Amino acid sequence: MDLFGSFALLLAFLCGIYAFCAGIAAIRTRKPLLIKSARHAGMAVCVLVWIGFASLAYLFFTDNFSMAYVVEHSNRTLATFFKFPAIWAGQEGSLLFWSFLLSIYVFSALFAYRKKHPELMPYVGVVLAGIQLFFLTLNNFIASPFKVMGMAGPGGVLQWVSRGDGQGLNPLLQYPEMIIHPPVLYSGYTGFSIPFAFALAALLGRYPGEKWIHLTRRWTMIAWGFQSAGILLGAHWAYAVLGWGGYWSWDPVENASLMPWLTGTAFLHSVMMQEKRGMMRVWNVWLVFTTFLLTILGTTLTRTGLVSSVHAFAQSDIGPWFFGFIGLGFVVCLVAFWKNRDYLRSDNSLDSLVSRESSFLFNNLILLVAVVAVLSGTLFPVLSEWVRGTKISVGAPFFNRVNLPIGLFLLFLTGVGPLLAWRKTSMASLRRNFGGPLAIGVVAGGVSVALGLRNFYVILCVILSVFVTLTILLEFYRGARVISARSGSNLLFSAGTLTMRNTRRYGGYIVHFGIVLIFIGISGTAFNQDKQMEMPVGAQMDIGPYHLTHQAFDTTQETNYSTEKATIAVDRDGQQMIMLYPEHRFYPSNQESGTMVAIYSTLKEDLYVVYAGRSPDTNQPVIHAYLNPLVKWIWLGGAIVILGTLLALMPNQQPSFALRTTEGRVPVPGSPAMAPISVSRYESPHE
Repeated sequence: MDLFGSFALLLAFLCGIYAFCAGIAAIRTRKPLLIKSARHAGMAVCVLVWIGFASLAYLFFTDNFSMAYVVEHSNRTLATFFKFPAIWAGQEGSLLFWSFLLSIYVFSALFAYRKKHPELMPYVGVVLAGIQLFFLTLNNFIASPFKVMGMAGPGGVLQWVSRGDGQGLNPLLQYPEMIIHPPVLYSGYTGFSIPFAFALAALLGRYPGEKWIHLTRRWTMIAWGFQSAGILLGAHWAYAVLGWGGYWSWDPVENASLMPWLTGTAFLHSVMMQEKRGMMRVWNVWLVFTTFLLTILGTTLTRTGLVSSVHAFAQSDIGPWFFGFIGLGFVVCLVAFWKNRDYLRSDNSLDSLVSRESSFLFNNLILLVAVVAVLSGTLFPVLSEWVRGTKISVGAPFFNRVNLPIGLFLLFLTGVGPLLAWRKTSMASLRRNFGGPLAIGVVAGGVSVALGLRNFYVILCVILSVFVTLTILLEFYRGARVISARSGSNLLFSAGTLTMRNTRRYGGYIVHFGIVLIFIGISGTAFNQDKQMEMPVGAQMDIGPYHLTHQAFDTTQETNYSTEKATIAVDRDGQQMIMLYPEHRFYPSNQESGTMVAIYSTLKEDLYVVYAGRSPDTNQPVIHAYLNPLVKWIWLGGAIVILGTLLALMPNQQPSFALRTTEGRVPVPGSPAMAPISVSRYESPHE
């Protein structure tokens, strides 16, 4: 099976070369058979990559310990469902997994448009084949997962060997969430290749109009949705597994996943400017280019050891390949832009600073400022080493200080932007749309101060959260009221009808509401508490309103690991709430250990308890407890963001026009006896 998988990847590489070269020839000659041949070769590449990935999976599930990669990341006692994360646990397997997910997108795009857009698709096929060729080069010649175990035999002849067992999976990955987190995040990373291919293809081919925007919007939303879910799953994994009491530490690999999400968010908003007004064409092309290049930079940071991270693979010599690909990609984008820059001229200009266009422009600028801040802070150790010869790292305080104001301003634009009119917004419209919500938001901030809040950013977050929530609710209410008046249905049903008639608009509002909940959850970090102490059996600890009692401590031996587990009784106001079981595991196969956190979660706060090991002085168990307010709002908000994204991907339901008899008139043969009820802007499926 190892030879079968290796041969499939090599054949995929050869087909990729043909798809790339034949695609270029097809663009120049416009021969239909050559176009079709190049497309089929591209689809064959995808099928062969699937075969290669299936072969690697088979080697893991059959415990084939003649394969070096299987030995490094699995063993016989590893639970079956953890064989999946073992496949992408290392450098070689994760690169093949990247190729596997990329091939799903590529095959889907080539198949979906096989009989459409003949002027554009040859360019798209060439760009996608070029991306696949880069990763297939790594899969075949630089970091192959199909290397066999070997040793020198008699006469120096290389002999294959098979070990009796493997080293096992990293304990940090032996958590159910790691079965879905990497696939979801990688689906976001690889998904941005499709809008990149269409944008570059449209530029190279000078494809007329905004058609490429319409073609790629859904692909971009799919990738953005996966990226959003992947970031949230990664944050939840860090919170539940790493045992440091938080969910986001501004780790370089966390930052690497955030940056393309930010630029992708900017693109999804500014693309409406190009659709509606024919503006910001240069912005949109470069936002797509930047998003794709940042996805490659993200995986580069993970794999090269350029920056230290708990999420990164071991340092390797694969870095020059990635930096070369990023450099080549940037040069191709720059040359394509420069040669065709006249194609990107805007049809209109900005009419007023108080307009929806200006809000999207500010949104883009602020998001890019956030990207620059995160990127500079992430790469600062590298830059400082180049300049001064020593690595100087910047920590969470720097990122928080810079990004908190940025985030709150973006939250403000979340409420303001969608309610501004195109071209220009009158003062009367501003007062009507924002006066009430803003006043209520300020009142909510005043109430927060009266209740004891003194943190400026938290108070501002309360004001903006209330303001944005009310503006969203008012949009739903106004539209639902119009439909209710005309159809006679109740407001709740009318709101559902309204949403399904313009899923993109109202799905976006739901996403915005999810973002509000995430901000509320993040604001809780200002009130975090923690306490650590030695707790032999019978010892007690108080943190916030909770009283913790260490009732029992035991050591057990499981199939794949040994564990030390504490039993903690949690009381509140003299009543027992729950029993928590934090534990520390040791995996003898790879001599590594891992923490299993115990969490009692409510909408108000999380009680987060970690068994931190034994005291070196007394050998007594050490318990570290955290009280983290509002964390559950982050996960709830994330779920709503994904729900809103799925809704926005759904097709609009066309409104059924109600017809009424013209009042005061008797129908006359040959004359219109019925008049349609007009549809307001809230019912328009194309707004």
